[in-house]
Amino acid sequence: MAQLTLRELGEIMLEFQDHGSASVIDTRALDVVFEDLECDSLMLLQTTGRIQREYGVELDRDRIAAADTPRALLDLVNTVLSEVAA
Repeated sequence: MAQLTLRELGEIMLEFQDHGSASVIDTRALDVVFEDLECDSLMLLQTTGRIQREYGVELDRDRIAAADTPRALLDLVNTVLSEVAA
């Protein structure tokens, strides 16, 4: 079963960040809200879109909106991946 790792999430997010901050890759940033990591809504939309395409899953918009930290987004994606695999 495929799982999205923190490193993979960080690499995807960095691709869409304008300022090139590596903060989202750092495990200390797992519970920091995206806004404090300077991640705007467009970057998160692009990130989740890429995850959906690459992993072949559909992420619910309400659940994406509720995932306000890297840990929450990882948990959401990996939960959906587990549900699809079952």
